[in-house]
Amino acid sequence: MWRAALEAVRPSACLPGHWPPAPAGRLAVIACGKAAAGMAAAAAAHYGNHCEGIVILPAVQEAAGLPGFCFLPASHPVPDARSVAAARAALALAAGLAGDDLLLVLLSGGGSSLMCLPVAGVTLADKQSLSRQLLASGATIQEINCVRKHLSAVKGGRLARASAAPVVTLAISDVPGDDPGTIASGPTVPDDSTLADARNVLDRYRIDARTAIRAALSDPANESPRWEAGIDRHRFRRVAGGMTALRAAADWCRNHGIQPLVLGDRLQGDAGVLARDHAERALHLAKSGRTACLLSGGETSVALGPEGGPEHGPSRGNGGRNSEYALALAIALDGHPAIWALAADTDGIDGTGGHSGARVDPHTLARAQRAGLQAGDCLRRHDSAGFFEEVGGLLVEGATGTNVNDFRAILINP
Repeated sequence: MWRAALEAVRPSACLPGHWPPAPAGRLAVIACGKAAAGMAAAAAAHYGNHCEGIVILPAVQEAAGLPGFCFLPASHPVPDARSVAAARAALALAAGLAGDDLLLVLLSGGGSSLMCLPVAGVTLADKQSLSRQLLASGATIQEINCVRKHLSAVKGGRLARASAAPVVTLAISDVPGDDPGTIASGPTVPDDSTLADARNVLDRYRIDARTAIRAALSDPANESPRWEAGIDRHRFRRVAGGMTALRAAADWCRNHGIQPLVLGDRLQGDAGVLARDHAERALHLAKSGRTACLLSGGETSVALGPEGGPEHGPSRGNGGRNSEYALALAIALDGHPAIWALAADTDGIDGTGGHSGARVDPHTLARAQRAGLQAGDCLRRHDSAGFFEEVGGLLVEGATGTNVNDFRAILINP
């Protein structure tokens, strides 16, 4: 199911049929995100030598050569100086276009960190500190990106505003609900959130933001632009998202005599809480004697608190939201003999520890007991990756070259 889901959301599978006609002038491409390399390669294969541009991708991925394209590795999930350089390059490319050109923006998850240019008065160090706090707070991706957009010179539609040429955006969505303004923080679409909304996020999660951040979020100059002039020239199209992956997994289930039950691709909230809810559903299904599979996507969160957050170093164990979900699920299932599960991030990287997610089987807790591991203690310390590495079940895929966020499958096979 996992393999089928990944194949369905690779750029080579989901971009054909969505390409705009080539313009009379230049065709400039900005590919940004975890799927940027594959999306740029697909564009080059379709348009040939007519297109040129830049590819902004995570530094952990290999920057393969592509004629006419400049590869710009940057940092994720916390931006660095390379992220700033990438944002400047993107703005410069957009600003150099004329009315008979076309700016083709190929977006995928991770773009918010990979393309980062702080507003005046805010330093990169300020943004890095804030990013670490937000990522550890348990805030949703929509809330995190609301703050990011009001501290950026490229997000929230500002990249499109820099272009005199029409803009076409093709996006692989990694956000629950597929909101264009949340994917990579919406560099090519208008933003209807406000500075007050961003301040409310900091207050809600008790983020101790630096003085420069607070000042910037109170400066009217950083309010999201409400741009209408010329917006009819711009187009945005989502080519794949979490539901694309879930439909492919559901098809796989049906082809193998398994009844798929798709819970949706918008599930958010605490990973442990969601796992316990799904365990209850799975246990209920097991009593029915049916062979079925619960499929879900979205983006859960893990509230580490100040002691365990990235801002304060690795004082707790390694893990991610998917391995944490898997560990909480294993505890709630308590070794049920007819239930297996997998939870992973479709980009191949789940939190810290170098893993993609984890698998659960009926013997997971028994192996932990033999190894002298207390599953509940590992969960409290957020050491889910350490737990599965010790007992078996850690899924290590490496970067997949795409990203539609979490993928979860619970197989009930009485």
